[in-house]
Amino acid sequence: MIYVGLTGWGDHDSLYPSRLASKDKLQAYAAHFPTVEVDAYFYAIQPRQNVEKWTMETPECFQFIVKAYQGMTGHQRGDIPYANKDEMFTAFLQSIEPFQQAHKLGMVLFQFPPWFDCQKKHVHYLRWCRERMGDVPVALEFRHQSWFSPSFYEKTLRFMEEERWIHSICDEPQAGEGSVPTVLHPTDAHKTLIRLHGRNVAGWNKRDDENWRAVRYLYRYNEQELQEWVQHIRTLQTKCEHMYVLFNNNSGGDAAHNAKQLLRMLDIEYTNLAPRQLDLFS
Repeated sequence: MIYVGLTGWGDHDSLYPSRLASKDKLQAYAAHFPTVEVDAYFYAIQPRQNVEKWTMETPECFQFIVKAYQGMTGHQRGDIPYANKDEMFTAFLQSIEPFQQAHKLGMVLFQFPPWFDCQKKHVHYLRWCRERMGDVPVALEFRHQSWFSPSFYEKTLRFMEEERWIHSICDEPQAGEGSVPTVLHPTDAHKTLIRLHGRNVAGWNKRDDENWRAVRYLYRYNEQELQEWVQHIRTLQTKCEHMYVLFNNNSGGDAAHNAKQLLRMLDIEYTNLAPRQLDLFS
């Protein structure tokens, strides 16, 4: 099964009827795609009532990919709003329980920051995180290229296999040590995550710019670039049962367009989506 979707459901105006309320956007989104990344978790561990609402308003087979809270991955600046890391992880695990109970948790994504490089203390922390998450399926995405340097490449992949991390394979600009190459190697026989961030090399590392985040993901994949991914996905399918493909090039409204384009190129038409809402004013 190939699940194609987007990172978040709030910023894709082309998918929704005009004047659609924010609270109704997930249900409308689920008429287009069978999976979504819940990036809201990165900023705050979500109340259970939010999760219960999201599971109720999506189809039975819909899959959520939950992005780990920034305090869990080291992005958090300053103190975490919890007494300690154990309390933080407990709060996170309790929050995602409704996803699990509804059989709608695809995985939890641990995306680590560019300064999380390949060294012993970080390997130890990854082991601790994996142990703390128990049987929850977890994906691992690096942003420092040392993990895939020639001296660590094979060790990194073997570590992920042994520790039961799902590989989050990236398509992103190759812009120095704060980016990783596309490594087409599944580390789990059941699930692989692919995240397409765009290829805006010029905007990738401009953290000092006021609109850095908006510029960073400003990119539209062309047909030739997507065709490369059609071939990659077909190859990866021979090694892994379920592929989750997320477009994160959201800044210019390109993600939804590219995701629909990829579905056509893969000749995929989902039959178990939510009913499509009609726009009376279109």
